[in-house]
Amino acid sequence: MDVKQLFKNLKKEAECPLCIETVTNPKTLPCLHSFCLECLDRHANFARRQLKATIKCPVCQTSFQIPETDTFENLPSSFHLNRLVDVLALEDGSVQSQRCNSCDENNTATCYCFVCQDFLCPSCFEAHQRLKATRGHRNVFIDKLQARDVQDLIHRPVMCSQQYHEDQPLEFYCEDCKVLICHKCTVVSHNRHTMTDTQKAAQEQKIQMAHAVTKVNAEIVRYESEIKKQTDLRNKNRIEILNEEKKMTDTVEKLICDLREHERKMKDKFREIYEAEQKHHATRLENFELLATQLKSCFERCQSILDRNLSVEILQTNHAILGRCNELLNVRKPDLYMSPHVHYLVGKKLDLMDRVVVTKTDPSKCLAEGQDSKEEKERKETYFVIVTKDFEGFQCYQQDDKIKVDILTPEGDQLKTDIKDTKDGKYTVTYTPQGAGQHRVEIFVNGQPLTGSPWIVQVHQHQYQFAFQFGLEGKGRGHICDIDVSQKTGTIAVADGWNQRIQLLSSEGEFRREIKLDGEPCCVAFADSGYLLTFVWESDSKLRVFSEEGHFIKHINDKYLNDEPFGLSIASDGRIIIINWLDKKIKVLSPDGNDLLQSFSAPDCDKLPFYAIYHQNKFFVVYSSAACVKVFDKRGVYLHDIGCEGPNDGQFNNPACLIIDKYNRLIVCDRGNQRLQLFTLSGKFLSKMDGQYFKNGCPSYVAINSGGSLIVGDYSHSGISVFH
Repeated sequence: MDVKQLFKNLKKEAECPLCIETVTNPKTLPCLHSFCLECLDRHANFARRQLKATIKCPVCQTSFQIPETDTFENLPSSFHLNRLVDVLALEDGSVQSQRCNSCDENNTATCYCFVCQDFLCPSCFEAHQRLKATRGHRNVFIDKLQARDVQDLIHRPVMCSQQYHEDQPLEFYCEDCKVLICHKCTVVSHNRHTMTDTQKAAQEQKIQMAHAVTKVNAEIVRYESEIKKQTDLRNKNRIEILNEEKKMTDTVEKLICDLREHERKMKDKFREIYEAEQKHHATRLENFELLATQLKSCFERCQSILDRNLSVEILQTNHAILGRCNELLNVRKPDLYMSPHVHYLVGKKLDLMDRVVVTKTDPSKCLAEGQDSKEEKERKETYFVIVTKDFEGFQCYQQDDKIKVDILTPEGDQLKTDIKDTKDGKYTVTYTPQGAGQHRVEIFVNGQPLTGSPWIVQVHQHQYQFAFQFGLEGKGRGHICDIDVSQKTGTIAVADGWNQRIQLLSSEGEFRREIKLDGEPCCVAFADSGYLLTFVWESDSKLRVFSEEGHFIKHINDKYLNDEPFGLSIASDGRIIIINWLDKKIKVLSPDGNDLLQSFSAPDCDKLPFYAIYHQNKFFVVYSSAACVKVFDKRGVYLHDIGCEGPNDGQFNNPACLIIDKYNRLIVCDRGNQRLQLFTLSGKFLSKMDGQYFKNGCPSYVAINSGGSLIVGDYSHSGISVFH
């Protein structure tokens, strides 16, 4: 190889991958790739501007942390690249990088002595040649370098960088300090350290390096094998997807062909049915026409004899005519041929669930039995029977008949139905209305609507009927401030505020026992455990817990109950719901009362909440002074109002407590209007309970027992009314 090509190769090898120029001050990253220090710092600054804390090696994409100093000057320098840069500088005449190592004038070097390992200026070279000891040394002029000279320059010994040691080659390796040193360093700085010859130490570490490189090479082979496998898998996957795509296209094309074939077969089927039925009708018509012709001929023959009125003719033909007439009159008349009804039914079109049904059932003759009243009650199982009939109105059964029943609620939802086929032409349809209002019933027989379908069924809600009343105003039994019912025992708890006690009554209103308190109980509630909870008005604001037998159990800490608690209810999951009047918030406590789970209030509302309950992931809260019920979702986010102030249906005057019955109806004590009002959970007014039982009264508190009976407490009369 000539020297020019060698320099060209060396220049390529010394090229910085970032700036594509010969490296200057080359620094080596931990991934062993080297770059100009300035290029690395520029790369880091660009990453910093993008708010990144790392950079990636431009060659192998390995990530490295950017130094806090924003410079990579502490990275190790590349020995090989530095040596290449020195050698490449010799080729460029404009760069005077090498200086004489022999004199103090620091003149530009023009030659190099491979024996002395020094660059020499012209004067030193002449002196070098005059001395007998150095006259035979191998010298080479820089401007006449050959390829072998360049290679030897690259592999020339490395000189020590310590001051005053610059003329000493690094011949030793300090095992203790892990650094290359010269002979002088062994005496000055590394005395008594373990020394090894440079070549010997390099040979030992070369073995280690070779071993590591062998492992790396083996890993390369493994990765190349994995790359080949991955490439093969990718190609296989591509071919598989293309094949499956072709398969899909072929399948679609086949489906289209199958659909066309299906269409042809269906048309052939219709043609066969048509031709068979037409043939039956033609045969009947021929029979009818033949008999009609014979009758007409006989009639005309006889009528002509009667018209001529010749006695002799009449007497001669009478026997024959009567015989013929009797014969024609007694001949067996053919029945009318009643064609079966033909329906084309389609299930799922793409699944080819379509079919041709040949049946004697006539949808126009079919009927539904048991739908005469058109009125039912909610949550009551109801049924009716569909009877399929033929053309003549006779009950018939065809296995292929398709019966479809749709019952729509007032909200337009599909009501669940059960159809039982008795295999005799009767189909029993059973359903249970879940709410009141008009339900739409639609019946289809073989895709055709039943006569009279659709029709409306009015579903009425269950009405509460008065059962009995108990309790009187005064210091004795029955004075009311709040009520609740134990779902386990049916015991009725009455908060007798003025008498500072809680009375416990049987479900029939018989007095059992009382719980004496040190103040007015403002509310009571039974927990699922059977314990009775209460607040005492203007007392210690603690939630008190009693057994149903009247024994005090414990206080629940007043950590969350220091703001005049009032309303009290228990959710189905045991959570305790209270009203705090001072901060106007609804607070939800854990079942043990120790943790505050939620706290919320109505936005932009300065009115006081009175009572709150939780049902089907919603809170329903009475605001007496706002004359409405506010609805919140399970997170306490306000949704909407139910009702407003007024005397009309759906309006309130000072509403109090509320409850939800087993029919999912919201019942609100509208005490100012002396009535109870019933709503759907969405707020639609359903009905009201008023009249003699609440006349001149103030129905304020309401509860439901396990049997569904409604128990209403009257604040004014201090009486309790029970409705079944």
